[in-house]
Amino acid sequence: MKAAIHTRYNKNNIKLDLKDVAKPQVGPNDVLVKVSAAGVNPVDNMISRGEVKMIAPYTLPQIAGNEMVGLIEEVGIQVTDFKVSDRVFARLPLDKIGAFAQYIAIDEAALALVPEYLTDVQAAAIPLTALTVMQSFDLMGVEPGKTIFISGGTGGVGAMAIPLAKAKGLRVITNGRAEHEERVMSLGADQFIDYKSQDYTKLLANIDYVLDTLGGEETEKQMTIMKKGGQLVSLRSMPNGAFARRMNLPKWKQFLFSLAGRKFDKMAAKHGVTYHFVYVESNGQQLQEVADIFTQLQIKSSIDTVFPFEEVNAALEKVAKGHSKGKTVLTIR
Repeated sequence: MKAAIHTRYNKNNIKLDLKDVAKPQVGPNDVLVKVSAAGVNPVDNMISRGEVKMIAPYTLPQIAGNEMVGLIEEVGIQVTDFKVSDRVFARLPLDKIGAFAQYIAIDEAALALVPEYLTDVQAAAIPLTALTVMQSFDLMGVEPGKTIFISGGTGGVGAMAIPLAKAKGLRVITNGRAEHEERVMSLGADQFIDYKSQDYTKLLANIDYVLDTLGGEETEKQMTIMKKGGQLVSLRSMPNGAFARRMNLPKWKQFLFSLAGRKFDKMAAKHGVTYHFVYVESNGQQLQEVADIFTQLQIKSSIDTVFPFEEVNAALEKVAKGHSKGKTVLTIR
């Protein structure tokens, strides 16, 4: 089968090699999926650059790619929840990625059934981002009737987070470029702030939850708009000790991340809030909840560009440049 292979870490080169490799073998709890589409994400480039080695160290060479959709062609002897011909999608387990390939063997615990109304391309854009949002909500302990600020909500994360937040009963405020206001409001946002002409730190106060998609100086600015006891989850700032303990990383990594994230923990303490960092994990049960919400609300994911599998490196370069209006997806035949 064809697969896109990551052969070495290189900060200046994110290109993968297209090679012929053996079709994977199915373990007792695995299913063999014929991949039809795969989402392309910033984390794919972060892995190639070696930026997440401390969180998820990989043995190279490896097949790249973190999320996919496809049809089951074979099931392991202990698989109980899925059958041949089921259309499934997944954010792959951290220790066994490989979505950029014609076939993949996946533990059934990572899988969910794709809503029937979604195309393969639309479905491939969902798992990683949706699970990031759902796991962020779990860390926050979100409660209906409370308010969340989603910074930079006009991107791919916002397009997923806004409808899922509304499904959780939250009041949603977001900011971004003015030209995206109509689209964002159509997703269910209650208030939109134009970041060029309006300063959210002067407009907002007593916010219960913040989903920080920006990082940098914006992380502390977002803490200033929160009520005491508020919960902030960052997707872009620094992992901290609490994150390392939650991920069951070795003690020495817990110590290093405690030092690395201490700045943000101190910021949070100063403002009377709690700081969390998230690195999304596979979770089929949680993804099935997402699929059920999508089916109920008939949500469609935002797609920016679709590339054929042979142009995987062009897709990775597109993602690296940023400024997308939705997900970049590979179609695999």
